[in-house]
Amino acid sequence: MNASLNEMLRDVEWGEYRLGDLFEIENTLSFNVDSLVDGTDYDYVTRTSSNQGILRESGFVNKENINQAGTWSLGLLQMDFFYRRKPWYAGQFVRKIVPKIDIPSGAAPFFSAILNKQKKKLLSVLVRNVDTTFRNSTVQLPVKSGKINFSFMEKFIAELETRHIAELEAYLIAAELKDYTLTDEEESALRQYNDLVWKTYNLKKLFGGATRGKRLKSADRIPGSLPFVTAGEAEEGVSAYIGNEVEVFSRNTTTVDMFGSAKYRNYEYGADDHVAVVHTEALSKGAAIFVTTAIHKSSHNGQYNYGKNFYAKDADGLDILLPTVAGAPAYSYMEVLISAIHKLIIKDVVLYAEREIAATKATVRG
Repeated sequence: MNASLNEMLRDVEWGEYRLGDLFEIENTLSFNVDSLVDGTDYDYVTRTSSNQGILRESGFVNKENINQAGTWSLGLLQMDFFYRRKPWYAGQFVRKIVPKIDIPSGAAPFFSAILNKQKKKLLSVLVRNVDTTFRNSTVQLPVKSGKINFSFMEKFIAELETRHIAELEAYLIAAELKDYTLTDEEESALRQYNDLVWKTYNLKKLFGGATRGKRLKSADRIPGSLPFVTAGEAEEGVSAYIGNEVEVFSRNTTTVDMFGSAKYRNYEYGADDHVAVVHTEALSKGAAIFVTTAIHKSSHNGQYNYGKNFYAKDADGLDILLPTVAGAPAYSYMEVLISAIHKLIIKDVVLYAEREIAATKATVRG
């Protein structure tokens, strides 16, 4: 395929379809995560947007509670659709989107994009009206000879994936991230993990008082280059790039949104009033990332929601667990451990890229 992706989309014929004619939206049989047993056969899916909605992988529990593969989950918190390639269990406030038509697995990502374009509309209605709104929504799909053109979708997704893999390879080389060999110090840090001494620390005593961002309504935002952080998981909470004169927070800090979701920021940014900023800038990058994870583990357990928001005062009162040496946080160890974990992750990414590139070249030669 030599045509650009935009040309492909422009040249194909499009038809309008009602979602209710393509899919059924159904309630899921949910149960508490405490009912799960260890295993890797099935995913336990919740309303979160993180990790494709997967809270954890689980073992077999109950045939009556399982949802079939080849469907989509819809988390009713942020209205994100995720395709499920294997059977899955559901937590509360999750809908199941079941195709009424045969959809090839290669076309599933195309439908995921189409479904997620409904997010804004679904967020604008009450939860009790989500099902009706979904069924009555119309979408544009590629067609050929009056039928849905699944072949186009599969070719488009294949081309998109090929380009992403090539971009990933170029990025890994440019950023010098292809070295995933662990140093002796990093291997030692991994071995020591199970023998660590952990201690509880108050966030304010470690980093001083958290700062609350200031409200900036969408209508008042001037386009610019400064990332503006709000509550949410999409785009890591960055809802816009602004040119307004706002307080600019330092890189190497941590944000915690109204739901208690903590994220590390390696860039300067602005933040709205639903975001608390924890001032970890004096730490090394690796230690700051470790601390962000510790914050997230303490603050993002369902205790904060639309009815009870997380604010800067909650950050000041938050206690976190950190590895300790001589009665103080072991920041040097944290830095080395994060470096080791980073390399382990990069190794998987590099090997994945190499496999995909080899497969693509083989396809082209064939």
